[in-house]
Amino acid sequence: MGKSQHSESEEENYSDYGEDMLEMVEEEDLVFLKNAITSKSYNIFNKVKYSEASAPKPKRRRLNDEESDLEKEFEEQTVEDVPMKNLLPIKTKFGIVPQQIKDESGEKSEDEVEVEEDTEEQFDLVENKLDVSKPIPATHLLAERQKVLREKKIHIGTLSAGVLENPEEKVTNLRTLLKLMDEESCEVFFTVRKLATVSLLEVFKDVLPSYEIKKINSDGVKLKKDTLKLQKYEESLVQYYKKFLQKLEKNSSVLLKKKGDTRTFHEEEIKLAELAVQALCDLLVAHPYFNYAQNIAQAVVPFLNNPRSNIREIAKVAIKTVFKEDKREEITLKILRIINAYLKNRAHNVHPDMLETFLVLNLRDVNLDEEKEQDIKQKKLMARKQKVLQMSKKERKRKKKLQMLEQELLETKAEENRQAKQRNLTEITKIVFGVYFRILKSSTNNKVLGVCLEGLAKFSHCINIEFYLDLVNILDNLLKEEWIGYREQLHCVQTVFSILSGQGEAINVDPTRFYTNLYKGLLTTNASKSHPNFLILLKTLNDALIKRRKKITNKRTLSFVKRLATLSLQLLHNGSLGSLGLIKNTMQLNRSVDILLDLDNSFGDGKYQPELEDPEYANASSTGLYELNLLAKHYHPVVSKYAKNVAFGVPATGEGSLDPEYAKCTPEQLYHDFDMSEMAFNPPVPIPKKAAPKDKHQKHLFADTTFENHCKSVVRAHLKRKGTLL
Repeated sequence: MGKSQHSESEEENYSDYGEDMLEMVEEEDLVFLKNAITSKSYNIFNKVKYSEASAPKPKRRRLNDEESDLEKEFEEQTVEDVPMKNLLPIKTKFGIVPQQIKDESGEKSEDEVEVEEDTEEQFDLVENKLDVSKPIPATHLLAERQKVLREKKIHIGTLSAGVLENPEEKVTNLRTLLKLMDEESCEVFFTVRKLATVSLLEVFKDVLPSYEIKKINSDGVKLKKDTLKLQKYEESLVQYYKKFLQKLEKNSSVLLKKKGDTRTFHEEEIKLAELAVQALCDLLVAHPYFNYAQNIAQAVVPFLNNPRSNIREIAKVAIKTVFKEDKREEITLKILRIINAYLKNRAHNVHPDMLETFLVLNLRDVNLDEEKEQDIKQKKLMARKQKVLQMSKKERKRKKKLQMLEQELLETKAEENRQAKQRNLTEITKIVFGVYFRILKSSTNNKVLGVCLEGLAKFSHCINIEFYLDLVNILDNLLKEEWIGYREQLHCVQTVFSILSGQGEAINVDPTRFYTNLYKGLLTTNASKSHPNFLILLKTLNDALIKRRKKITNKRTLSFVKRLATLSLQLLHNGSLGSLGLIKNTMQLNRSVDILLDLDNSFGDGKYQPELEDPEYANASSTGLYELNLLAKHYHPVVSKYAKNVAFGVPATGEGSLDPEYAKCTPEQLYHDFDMSEMAFNPPVPIPKKAAPKDKHQKHLFADTTFENHCKSVVRAHLKRKGTLL
């Protein structure tokens, strides 16, 4: 009987382990569940321990009375290890009694305890509710993921709100948020990291001051309580900010592949890296003068040469914004030095986006020789001061003369910040032109060379006059190269005319070859992809025809005006307006162009030859501006008005005159104001009025006259039967 009872109890124990249930599960599902539990692929399995189903459950050995007594004694003897702090002893009549209290400095703060409790409870799933022997549906996994994600969002939001409400008291919340950037839970791995990154970014953008926090050594100095509190807060803030930047740099390094690196990254890792780059750029724009701004710039600059266009665009927009908003020109100078070093290391083989950032620099009032002039002037005044001190004998006269000289010295020095800014601008200009001249000498990259030439054309007024002749010769040699494209040729010609129409007027250079190159390529621009080139043409023609109008022949001017009118027929309406605006300005400044409005071909030196490349011999005086007749019927109302104004001889008032709002616009303003790149028509198209359609008598046409006569006879017969004549 005892044996039978024992065997029955063993069968009950074995049945408790679910062997019957496991036999019902398919073998593939069972293998998947075993692997998921052992590898802990899902957090809901983290607290489930797997053991072989075939192995019987080990029986728990009962302890006898002696062993249980020993265990109780051991438990009583073990005391919790609590750190103690020694105090001053107390002297009594029985002797010296040592005193100790609990050391609470090593204990965790309430906030940290709460945070740890929250993190422990986040994935605290009840083991009894989870039946591992059955396959878990996907809906259950998704529901658990949403639950975990919701808790994480609330946790991140609460911590961030606490920092924003009271930064000095809740600055330790940043530590927990930084830990969430290293989230390792596979269900919400990337999502939580992104949320933590964005939250920390917004917190730092709001909390960080606009000045740099410097570390002050206050050893031996007694500080006030509030000052000490503020100092500790600033140190903690800088420390957490540094850790945040380090994590962003680590995440963004996925996008910076070195030679020989064949690793492939998941799409989510790339998105996280893009977010890190965006965060670095936002911090650089929001706080360009806070701690580690130069380190951020060092991390962002390489992304200007990234293979991904969206990453290059993010970095380019951020650096351009910093250049525009920088008033002291200090961070601009630091970034340019970093870019200059990067270009030297890469031998200028970079994407043009890196050089496009230079085009937003404000180098209008830079004089590279101003510093030398100020030094010379100051030395002269100091010499005069010494002479006055030695020569003057009477005290009053000497004081008066000294005051006057001191005032002049102060005027030469100017304000300190203005002087520092001017020095920075001078250094910036030297770096920019150093990069441009190196590219002109060595680079064969068309795109980089085009941006370089565009920058030279924009900042040509800052170049020393000594280099003008050499620069013009270099550009002339570039135009003869076959590998250079049309846009690059335009930039070369634009740079030359920008120099010749400015400070380089005195240079003894024959610009005929540059006029010829510009004239023969005018009709290359049209309303397709090459239409943006017309803006370069407008600037170049303004320098060549308007600013140099006293140094250009009438024949050349007439040829350019005629070709501009022809070009306006194949451009978009904003290009046509810019072309007509330039023709109008030319006719106002040079009345000899009015001969093109006379259609009598008996005047002139011969037949007009538009196919010639040299405008000097095209004989444009023998033709007229016939294109104005077509432009007067243009679909755009403003183009039509401009064409009629030119046809009437550009009158200021009366018939054919323009409205004041259009008459004062420059060709470049017309091009930009009427641009449709943002899908906005200027002036707006009026909404058509609703009108009832008119009833029109339809007339039937017959191809066969016999059939027509037959139909008419049938109609007549039908009308006669009704008693009505046809």
